[in-house]
Amino acid sequence: MADEKPDPQKTTSSLTTGNGEQVVRLVIEAQSTSKSRWGTKLLGLLLLFSIILNLMLLSSYGDYFNEFDGPLERYHSGSKDAEQKIALIRVGTTIMPPYTERILEQIKKATEDDSIKGMVLVVDSPGGLVADSHQIYHRLSQFAETKPIYVQMQRLAASGGYYIAMGGGDKGKLFAEPTTWTGSIGVIIPHYDITQLADKVGVQSEPLKTGEFKDSLSMFKPISERDREVWDGILDEAYQKFLGVIENGRPEMTRQQIEDIATGRIFTADQAIANGMVDEISFLDDTIAKMETDLKAGPMRVIEYEYPPTLTDVLLGSASASAENEMSLLKQLLGSPAPRAFYLLGGSQ
Repeated sequence: MADEKPDPQKTTSSLTTGNGEQVVRLVIEAQSTSKSRWGTKLLGLLLLFSIILNLMLLSSYGDYFNEFDGPLERYHSGSKDAEQKIALIRVGTTIMPPYTERILEQIKKATEDDSIKGMVLVVDSPGGLVADSHQIYHRLSQFAETKPIYVQMQRLAASGGYYIAMGGGDKGKLFAEPTTWTGSIGVIIPHYDITQLADKVGVQSEPLKTGEFKDSLSMFKPISERDREVWDGILDEAYQKFLGVIENGRPEMTRQQIEDIATGRIFTADQAIANGMVDEISFLDDTIAKMETDLKAGPMRVIEYEYPPTLTDVLLGSASASAENEMSLLKQLLGSPAPRAFYLLGGSQ
């Protein structure tokens, strides 16, 4: 028979009473080692969370009261000693907040800098919100009134990406890489009909509203003919605006030619050139060199803009910021009950 191991949680003791009887007393000692260890870890985690939270609050306070002078200028290429500059501005995201504000700030800074003689706008975007695309286009148009803009399309310059490329006006030039996809000219308002799913799970939508169209495009009802009439008018107005900016930016194309390509389809770089949508095949370095030659102002310094990271950015980390960027479009499409119109590549939603 195996030896019985003593229970570390139990101890025994004996005592003798006055009449000589021996009484055995069992004392149970609860070991708290494991509980104590978990308690220490929990306190440590709470302390770490408290420190991070306080640092973030301190950072937010500092960011709020810190004076903002706009984006910082950084050397990209060219002559480091040249006083005259070319501004390189990148649009490499879906066109929507908070990126819109940063792009507008960069264009504004380049516009106000007398030493900047031209801009190369680098577009690698599937497009984005109608209003944001037009805000950027408008600011670029103001710049193009006095200084030239060359557009370098990279992987994708579709829908709103092509819209802002028209900001260079009739004097601007459009360049695409050999593998660029562009076009997707049109407007889309995402809508999801979940009425059948709602019926299956027993969900009913009964909004309290003040007008017939207040819940227009609700996911819980089919689109009525009257709804469609209203939204068709809104879509057509945004669509005609898109055609108009192309007409201004590509004056060699007729209105009919523009309408023929404005079907929402994607074009390769060679197809875009054949249809008059793009001027040349080129890479960024070559496009910058072309602008420097066309300016005929001697050696140029090419600069771009960046934003210094705040303490909040550092605390959150780049991984968190990246995840937020990936989710932001999904939030715009699904997270808001308000209808949103997009100049956006069809498959992006």
